[in-house]
Amino acid sequence: MGQSISSPPPATVTRTSPPSSCPMHDVPSTGCPIQHNNPPVAKPSGGCPIDHSSFNTLNPTNQMPNLPQTPISPQAVPLPTERTMSSIPRVVDGETKTDTHQTWEYPSPQQFYNALVRKGLDTPPEHIETVVEIHNFLNERAWGEVMKWERRVAQEGDEEPHLARFKGRPGEMSPKARFWMLAGWLLPSRFNTEPPFDRHDWIVRRPRDGTEVRYVIDYYSAPSTPNGDPGFALDVRPALDSLESVQQRVAVGMDDVWEGLREKGWGKSERGGTQQARS
Repeated sequence: MGQSISSPPPATVTRTSPPSSCPMHDVPSTGCPIQHNNPPVAKPSGGCPIDHSSFNTLNPTNQMPNLPQTPISPQAVPLPTERTMSSIPRVVDGETKTDTHQTWEYPSPQQFYNALVRKGLDTPPEHIETVVEIHNFLNERAWGEVMKWERRVAQEGDEEPHLARFKGRPGEMSPKARFWMLAGWLLPSRFNTEPPFDRHDWIVRRPRDGTEVRYVIDYYSAPSTPNGDPGFALDVRPALDSLESVQQRVAVGMDDVWEGLREKGWGKSERGGTQQARS
């Protein structure tokens, strides 16, 4: 799929930049804002202030512990504890027998910082609010790309699919990402040589019959936009777990091939008109 500011459906790779009102514009445009490669910060030997008993219990929907809202050492800057509701459906009407529409809730900056500390990632507390803005912005765009795929197989009258659960897998490169890394190694002048800075696996449930589809999302840093905004590229596609997903991936790949040929002028006459087959 081509990389563009707003790619036509059903694109699997979308380059995007934050809205002008977003504080993300103040961060560098290269790489993930979280320093994944930094070694874990050594904790003082005088005892850990974090209650690890709650950290050892993982939430099965997101493979994360129940993070506290309390500041932890060595945090010196107070962080907001308010959480933001996403637009990503969590439970559709009727499934909880309450006829309510629920959406996923993003972690607060304090919870986000606590999660990074738990993982040994050194991120200055004063940057956390911007990092959370990036996190939320990219997840909203990722859900939009998922919905482009889902609309290809939706039937009339279907309710909107929802995100049943997900798992972050930043240390596991997907097969497709490995392929593009190999292509970049062989042809560095043509293909990107930077690996994705994050990966998520999202399980999407279709209310029609309860079918669950796994989506793989690779997050890449991208060149800045012409006006200097930071750029990110998302590669969103259904995992090759079923025949339907394979057929979708092939169909979208062929659509891209034909679109590329049309952009190059294939099928047009010298006068600029489309050639018609003779009967």
